[in-house]
Amino acid sequence: MQNGQGNNRDMISVYNPVDGSLVGTVQAGTAHDVDEAVRETGDAFLSWSRTDPPERSKILFSAAGRIRADQKNLATLLTREQGKPLKESMNEIAGFARVLEYYASISGMLRGDYGVSRQYGHMMVRREPIGVCAAIIPWNLPALIMSWKIGPVLASGNTMVLKPSSTAPLTCLALVGHLYEAGLPPSVVRIVTGSGDEVGEALARHQDIRALSFTGAVRTGIRVAEIAAPTLKKTILELGGSDAMIVCQDADPDLAAKGAVSGRFFNCGQTCTAIKRVFVDKKISDQFIRRVCEYAGALKVGNGLEKGVDMGPVHTMSQRDALHSQVEETITREMATVLCGGTLPDSSSCMGSFYHPTILTDVDPDAPVMNNEVFGPVLPISTFDSLEEAITRANATRYGLGASIWTHDMRIISKATEELKAGIVWVNQHLRIPPEVPFGGTKFSGIGRENGRYALEQYLEEKTILIQP
Repeated sequence: MQNGQGNNRDMISVYNPVDGSLVGTVQAGTAHDVDEAVRETGDAFLSWSRTDPPERSKILFSAAGRIRADQKNLATLLTREQGKPLKESMNEIAGFARVLEYYASISGMLRGDYGVSRQYGHMMVRREPIGVCAAIIPWNLPALIMSWKIGPVLASGNTMVLKPSSTAPLTCLALVGHLYEAGLPPSVVRIVTGSGDEVGEALARHQDIRALSFTGAVRTGIRVAEIAAPTLKKTILELGGSDAMIVCQDADPDLAAKGAVSGRFFNCGQTCTAIKRVFVDKKISDQFIRRVCEYAGALKVGNGLEKGVDMGPVHTMSQRDALHSQVEETITREMATVLCGGTLPDSSSCMGSFYHPTILTDVDPDAPVMNNEVFGPVLPISTFDSLEEAITRANATRYGLGASIWTHDMRIISKATEELKAGIVWVNQHLRIPPEVPFGGTKFSGIGRENGRYALEQYLEEKTILIQP
């Protein structure tokens, strides 16, 4: 029912990246399916937008409860189609529920403004839902990113057409099923599975879609923006990053090393806000690098459904090959020193798209792993002599999603948080994003913000009313 696609259609197969086994199939949607979904969600908008916010909240809270109760099954499905360890999938499903609960808690807080003037009379500003919205979901964190998009849309009274990734759509379909079982009215959310070229572009160019939120690669995001521009729809783009981690002299090298390993190798390094470049003060670099290698070397790589696994495979073979090419080019051009990893597993003993955790040092600023987003378990480490140098090098990228500074010196914290060009700056932590705060980047990391009450503004528009008694 959620796909809105009939029988006798081409099918898309979903494979487990661990061994290439078939996990499931979905239908390959078309532009016609997008038209149908937009029409149906448009009809649903007429009643959903008029539903009292407390009633919308009840449905979101109920859905979150159902999802928490089914957490293990949903997480297992997510691990099978995406590849991440089960413990990470469990956290991601819990994150989806938490985001729904957050937006359920604030949906009744949507307010307009009021004033009175002798000259103009009563002045009111209403904030109204805009209509049918759309979202395009990536494969790396499909459940969590879906919640960032669907939560504010539903809480603000809008409806949505959603396209999940073709390589990881199954968990998204299951999560929407829980929303309907919790009482979401028919067609408030519709999922259309299919390719970006067919379904994604149809969403971007559709005249009746009022807002589109996209998470993915820069090149694809620019293409989406170009196609969407003639329709004048609101466009929110989150296009990845090359997050820097700056480790200062006063930082605890051991704690910082643990932070670097967890911040880089979580989800096999396939996270937009993962640590992708480390800059460490020369005075503590030896100890820091030694500890990073020890912690990275201790990671257990394997099937995410097996006990004790810390890191699963790269999501697809093509993604792994692209990653390895970046590393190989860097090494071949003698632009870095390999401390560990940097090689493909023996194909005779490994069927999946695995890649060894890789640590690089003495990295040339012009190396491919420094100038392009590295979407996988590769961590380049460089040293610096001064904070000014570290900040300058951290900012020397076309991306501006996230960055972190590791220090206890408030003067350094003040300088770094002011001068780092990023949408989010962490201090003595990285990668953690609560639903209450806005998330998004600067420069080529995108436009607009998701999360927090700020996200609601993307899906509401103001109407001014002037009444002269």
